[in-house]
Amino acid sequence: MAPLTIAVTGSNGKLGRSVVRRLRAAGHVVWELDQHGERKQEFLRIDLTDYGQVVDALMGVDDRHSGLDAVVHLAAIPAPGLQPDATTFHNNMAATYNVFQACRRAGIKRVVYASSETVLGLPFDEAPPYIPVDEEYAARPESTYSLVKHLEEQMAIEFTRWDPQLSITALRFSNVMDPEDYAEFPSFDADPMLRKWNLWGYIDGRDGAQAVELALEAAPGFDRFIIAAADTVMSQSSARLAAQVFPGVELVKDVGEHETLLSIDRARRVLGFDPQHSWRDHAEP
Repeated sequence: MAPLTIAVTGSNGKLGRSVVRRLRAAGHVVWELDQHGERKQEFLRIDLTDYGQVVDALMGVDDRHSGLDAVVHLAAIPAPGLQPDATTFHNNMAATYNVFQACRRAGIKRVVYASSETVLGLPFDEAPPYIPVDEEYAARPESTYSLVKHLEEQMAIEFTRWDPQLSITALRFSNVMDPEDYAEFPSFDADPMLRKWNLWGYIDGRDGAQAVELALEAAPGFDRFIIAAADTVMSQSSARLAAQVFPGVELVKDVGEHETLLSIDRARRVLGFDPQHSWRDHAEP
């Protein structure tokens, strides 16, 4: 891919930091848009719920940049229960609408944004329809946070219908982890229910950044992909976990010993996604 000028919202979040590093290493000019962060040349402090700020930042900033080729939108209240439900809804929905609409007005045709594994039915108090879960069944939001992620995907469908040249890719990220988080993983083995809520999934931030870079080359239109590590957080076999915790739920394919139950088959096939990092590489011998 030729070098692009890209804005990354939520650039100081766990995933955002990995994305900024990867895109810059690939030769892109990256503008960091966040409410928090150190003052530097390619950083803009911004309130994404203010449309005026968003459209102005994406259109250009005097003597700093004159427009963008793409936007990676990661900023959000990042999980359910961190703030009151109405606050989560108003913040996340408004921010994403503002980014999509500002891109449309600015003529920016490439948008990649963080959707969420939560649209799959997390915390799976109601069992999934089958395992591994994938992108083929209808969204099942079970929280206000997840509802917003579902509505954002529906909004993206309409934006790309209005503008057939626009590419918006929703990446349904699993629980983002950095290497320093992996020390806790062996403790999960004590109780399979501890991480049942997302089918024992996770994504290394560096592999999340790989998915973002690949999605920047997506064709026009809307698409969505589950983005998870190739393995689970557990030492038990994936098939045994599924049978133990979700008896009666069909296992629709043979899975490897520790293969993720958040299917990344479509991301592999369409995007070329190939996760390189596992918590097992950091485990004590």
